[in-house]
Order: sequence, then C-alpha cells, then structure tokens
Amino acid sequence: MSFSKFLQSGHKNTLISAFIYSDMSFMVWVMIGPLVIYIAQDLNLTEAQQYTLVTLPLLAGVIFRVPVGILVDRFAPKRTGLVLQLTVILVLLLAFLSNISSISSIYIVSIMLGLAGTSMAVALPLCSRWYPDEYQGLVMGIAGAASSGTVFTAALAPMLAESFGWRAVFGFATIPLIATVIFFHLKAKDDNYQPDKKPLSDYLKVLKEIDVWWFMLFYSLSFGGVIALSSVMVLYFHQEYALDPVHAGYYTAICILAGTAMRPVGGWLADRFGGIRTMQRLYAATAVSMLLVSFSLPLWLAIIFLIIGSSTLGMSSGAVFQLVPLRFRKNVGVVTGVIGTAGGIGGFFLAWSLGQSKQMTDGFGLGFFIFTLLALLSFYGINKVKSRWRTTWGAGEVTSARV
Repeated sequence: MSFSKFLQSGHKNTLISAFIYSDMSFMVWVMIGPLVIYIAQDLNLTEAQQYTLVTLPLLAGVIFRVPVGILVDRFAPKRTGLVLQLTVILVLLLAFLSNISSISSIYIVSIMLGLAGTSMAVALPLCSRWYPDEYQGLVMGIAGAASSGTVFTAALAPMLAESFGWRAVFGFATIPLIATVIFFHLKAKDDNYQPDKKPLSDYLKVLKEIDVWWFMLFYSLSFGGVIALSSVMVLYFHQEYALDPVHAGYYTAICILAGTAMRPVGGWLADRFGGIRTMQRLYAATAVSMLLVSFSLPLWLAIIFLIIGSSTLGMSSGAVFQLVPLRFRKNVGVVTGVIGTAGGIGGFFLAWSLGQSKQMTDGFGLGFFIFTLLALLSFYGINKVKSRWRTTWGAGEVTSARV
C-alpha cells in the first residue's frame, strides 16, 4: 500500500485538521489527572475525592458522546466540531479567570471538560467519508491517534502547575485550542455526502444490532484502557512509587505515548492482515502484559509492561475502527458516537476500578487484573464473531478491504 496513493485518495487537509482537532481536545479532556495532586493539596481533597475528580470528565464524555454523534449526522461534522471547540475554550477561560476555590466548582469544570472527550464523534466520520474502504483502517487510525494530546498534558501540565499554579494551566490550554479552531475552520471540509436526516428515535435502532454491542465491548477496553491510564497514571506513579508530580507526569507521558502513537499502526496492520486477525493477537498481548503489571514490580519493569500494554491497547483501537465503517456505512456518525460512548464508559470504569483497588487494598493490582479479564473477554468475543463477519458484510464480493 502506497502512502502517497493513500493521501491522494481522500482530502488530506481534512485528515490533518481532524487529527489536530482531536489531539487538542484530548489534551484538555484528561488534564485534570496530571493536575489532581496540586488541586488536592490546595483544596484539601481526600483520596476518594481525587479519584472522583479524575473520573468525572470521563463520565461526562460518555453522557455527551451520543448526542454529539446525532448532531454530526444531522448538521455535519465540521459545524458540530467548531461549536464544541468554542464551548470548551469558554469553559477553560472561565475556569482560569474565576479563581476556583471549592470542590463543587472544580467538579463542575471537570464535568464540562467532558465535552472535549466527544471529539472522536466529530473527527472519525469527518475523515471516514472521504476515503475508500481499503484505507479505512489507516485513516481512522491517524484520526484516532489524536489521543496523543494526552501525552502533552501528562508531560507539561505538572511542570506548568509547578511554576505558575494549577489554575494557570487552564489559561495556557486555551492558546493551542484557539489556534486549532482557526486551522480547523480554514482547512477542514465536509464531503458532499451527508446522511438523510432521521427522527431521533431512529438512531436508537442501531442498538438492536448485535455487532454494535461487540464493537462496544472491544472499544471499551481498547480506547477506554488508554484513557483510563492517561487519567490515573500520575496518581499511580505518585502513590505506588513515591514519585513527585513532575516525574510522575513524565513517566505517564512515556507510557501513554506508546499507546497513542501505535494506533495508526494498528489501523495499518488491520488493513494489511485484516482487523479480526490483528485484534486477536493484540488482545492476547494485552491480557499478558496487564496481568504482569498487576503484581508489585520494580518501577523499571512496571514501565516496560505498561508501555507494551498501552501499545497493544492503542493498536487494537485502530483495528476496531478499520471494521466499523465497513459494517455501518450509512450511520457512521451515530455508530461511532455509540461505540465511542462505550469507550468512554470503559475509560471511566477502568479508571474507577484502579481508584477503588487503591482505596480497598492499598494497591493497584486488582484494578490491572480487571484489564486482563476484559482483554480475555474481548479475545473470546472476536473469535466468536469472526466466521460470521467474514462471510457476510466482510465477504470479498461486498468489500475490497481485508476483514
């Protein structure tokens, strides 16, 4: 597969715009996690309140995701994305200028940052509609790799908070977001095809499709796992290995970079070898690596297995979305919204599980073991559906893509 041919087959500027749009959105979505230690020290938060704070944006992203998917199909991805990004910028400015001093105020900010977590419901259909079947894995992988914005937050937010205070970080975050809105407005373009507008009740019909539920399971681990790690890893390194917030942020960035950077590789592997085969291998590797992390390991060894686990989670996210546009051609917007919601639920649940594990057992082992159980369940699921998928919507006479 020629990369130059791939670029020529669709709208390059839209792909680049969608990547940057989601990259900056994800940077904001998980920014509470790297800041939570500073917020907790300033507002005297309990351990339970800290874990509630870092999971609230994930939960809010879940709640907002389906409505955004519906708006994308009804009003087009670009228009929806511009409105969302401008709203997030307004939230950040208010958070920066209002001098937050209470737990209720920071909870509200965390909930509103959940809007940034809906960016995939905009970026994926925006890009998918421009590219042919044989490139869906790669294009969705590139657009989805935008969760690399979480790396910037993990690496830079603690350092900025150390120098300027955690409230100032909200103000700094508006600078790249404003630049992104301008670039997105100038370069992104909706394709000529838009789905017919339907009654809102019609969108719920996709939940009657059993394949939607399988994809929701797979993505709840793949995407949810990376987001959960992005949100909790600073606390994990700080509480488990007594690292200061800045160094905890650096180690978090290293682990998350592996997951986000490898997502396009997962899409490319799915295009080349088939999404089913790729997901089988990746879920098996995830189960093993997270099982090993669940034990009390030396720091350097824990980082190695977290990098491996994060990489396989990121690649499996790309593989999942090689298949989704092939299965649901006419409802990509709402289906990606529903599946993305499952990813957010997975992120919330896995982050919550890590927090509960720490509070109940004074360690994170049980939380990581839940990663392993979900990986084994996903491995079982993809093996259960592979024959039916390959002989129906994934058959050679239906699509040129490898399923």
